[in-house]
Amino acid sequence: MSTPDIDNPPRPFLTGAAVFRTWWPLAASWMMMGLELPLVSATMARLPDPRISLAAYGGVVFPISLVIEGPIIMLLSASTAMARDRASYRLMRRFVWQSIVALTALHALVAFTPLYDVVAGQWLGVPPETLEPGRMGLRILTFWTGSIAYRRYQQGVLIRFGHSHRVGLGTIVRVLANVVVLGAGLAHGGIPGIVVGASAVAAGVLAEAVFMGFAVRPVLRDHVYTAPPEPVPLTLPVFLRFYVPLALTPLITLLSMPLVSAAISRMPRAIDSLAVLPVVNGVVFLLRSLGFAFNEVVVARVERPGAVPALRRFALVLAAGVSAFLVLIAATPVGEFWFAVLSALAPDLVLLARAALWCALIIPALAVQQSWYQGILVDRRDTRAITEGVVVFLAVFGAVLAAGMADGTLTGLYVGILAMTAGCVAQNLWMRSRSRPFLAELERAGP
Repeated sequence: MSTPDIDNPPRPFLTGAAVFRTWWPLAASWMMMGLELPLVSATMARLPDPRISLAAYGGVVFPISLVIEGPIIMLLSASTAMARDRASYRLMRRFVWQSIVALTALHALVAFTPLYDVVAGQWLGVPPETLEPGRMGLRILTFWTGSIAYRRYQQGVLIRFGHSHRVGLGTIVRVLANVVVLGAGLAHGGIPGIVVGASAVAAGVLAEAVFMGFAVRPVLRDHVYTAPPEPVPLTLPVFLRFYVPLALTPLITLLSMPLVSAAISRMPRAIDSLAVLPVVNGVVFLLRSLGFAFNEVVVARVERPGAVPALRRFALVLAAGVSAFLVLIAATPVGEFWFAVLSALAPDLVLLARAALWCALIIPALAVQQSWYQGILVDRRDTRAITEGVVVFLAVFGAVLAAGMADGTLTGLYVGILAMTAGCVAQNLWMRSRSRPFLAELERAGP
């Protein structure tokens, strides 16, 4: 169970305006973070060998790095829910640093040893011309996972104690670091796009992690270290029972990235599809990120009086808005401007990207609903149900990819995005069924 709301003055009921005030700094942070992939893709498209660099980043570097990062992604939710006093903060801090060391060592093992050829060349089966650029990009991102683990842990503390605006400031620092490195690469003009792009991403997460370390200090001093001890102290076994199922959720989800790369590599127009994939993913992620921000709002606010109807209404409005905006991009000249002008794709790739958006129209709305169900389950500490939902996602996702490879005639990009849509639908249906009893309990406990 979450504790009573401690990061805002008590109010008799949670209103839509209060939900918005909690959500928008987190949404702004996610949105700015979501700009990273479009910025990187647009820059690589303007540097030497754009198709190869984009394919290497979207088909090798990004999916492998995300899978390695998977176990620490949910530190934000865990920290928001459980970092309540000095003892719990320090226990979780030890876990975070142990995870950083282990996952950084794993990343280095893949990037700097022959294991890379097994993972990228044999398992993923990516086109041979993307192997060496991918290896270089992966090496540049060696400390990416560690930086993200540290900053997500501190961000959760800031959100819990009412300082979510500092999360947004950290993201501004990250984007500025991205822009500086990308701008330098464009000004030089002769550095391979994969080197410029990966360096920008690495610089951004490192700068944000450093900023978070400074931003959290006054919150630790004034809130965490002075908070009364929890009646039942947090222990490592209790934390692991809560966190391990939660950590498996993004890890299993992120397996979809190398799976889709491997599947696309075995379907028609492999290089083109892998080159366009990060660009399309960038647009979709930008809108999905508004839904991702809703998860921490639910965790922090769902036990407030009047929370269930206020949060449900907000989720419905947000879901309709984000998918409507994706329709606007797909159906109007906005899409042509985004892909041809901003992203600098070749004309044939612009057509491929715009058509792919129609396969992704409901994915942003599904992200909002997923955050609604997931927030309820995290608050009730039923993290196993979240993992079960991701297993359902991966099963449906894999089945659609397998069907596309068996067919052998469909463009890989379309199959990959349709697989994502089908998997998200199945996952949401499962999580809805598992969260329903908890939702009914919250509604009965309401005013």
